[in-house]
Amino acid sequence: MRTFAGIESVPAHYGPSAVTIGKFDGVHQGHRAVIAKLREIAEARHLEAVAITFDRHPAAYHAPDRCPPQLVSTRQKLELLATTGLDATVLLHYDGVLASNSAEAFVRRFLVDALDARVLLVGHDFRYGAGNEGDVDLLRRQGAEHGFEVVVVEDVVPEGGRRVSSTWIRELLEVGDVEHAAELLGHVPTVSGLVVHGFKRGRELGYPTANLALDSEGFIPGDGVYAGWLIDGGVRYPAAISVGDNPTFEGVPKKQVEAYVLDRDLDLYDHVVGVEFAHRIRGMAKFDGIDELIVQMGRDVDRARDLIG
Repeated sequence: MRTFAGIESVPAHYGPSAVTIGKFDGVHQGHRAVIAKLREIAEARHLEAVAITFDRHPAAYHAPDRCPPQLVSTRQKLELLATTGLDATVLLHYDGVLASNSAEAFVRRFLVDALDARVLLVGHDFRYGAGNEGDVDLLRRQGAEHGFEVVVVEDVVPEGGRRVSSTWIRELLEVGDVEHAAELLGHVPTVSGLVVHGFKRGRELGYPTANLALDSEGFIPGDGVYAGWLIDGGVRYPAAISVGDNPTFEGVPKKQVEAYVLDRDLDLYDHVVGVEFAHRIRGMAKFDGIDELIVQMGRDVDRARDLIG
């Protein structure tokens, strides 16, 4: 997949294209269904399959106090999009200049002039242009004028009549339901970050952990203990993972992610690693003493080993 940083990076005479537009936060099953349909159409009509997305949630510009936390960073999003079979992604910087484009200007500049769009795939509630003035009906009229077809893709609704959405996935992760979140995502929830020095309490207790820096990328699930994997240099190691402030000790940062690689003592300091959350083992708890904590940590490690080997 090619990545174009801004519409000005798209080569002259690129296309013709089949295009979809979205935030793609999490690149979940709903997004993947749209992209699969896009690829199907692109292959049948000999078009380039292209996604347009943004370097941040539009709400981060328009209403930062109400912007939801993102499931993935921009880097993670591009990596996930690269697994979908797209030919290219156009990454737009979302700012006042972009937001001020009228519906007509947006279509002409980004779809027609830059990408030579012949097909555009959107959801039924798609809005675009300054003040969200454009909707699907206007888009269809513009398509007829500029020579592209508008295809409306239905929502993915796996259960209970609720469509797959980033909001739903955030709700699941906040309560630690990583298994259900993974089903909706189509991939295991992952946090990436630099391994930094901590208090070394895990090592003193017999379970040395890799502590991730607090500015890690990705949505950290709710406090608790999980089974999953630590990824370093492309190698996946089974791990028991703790999320939270570890109430047994004082001064532990909120939402600290610590991963104990099962039965291995690796030097991971200053490595950028990924931590995948596959199963929730238990919630965070405060213990009366160190001995009780060590016993429980042993149980957690045994449970993680049973779950993921």
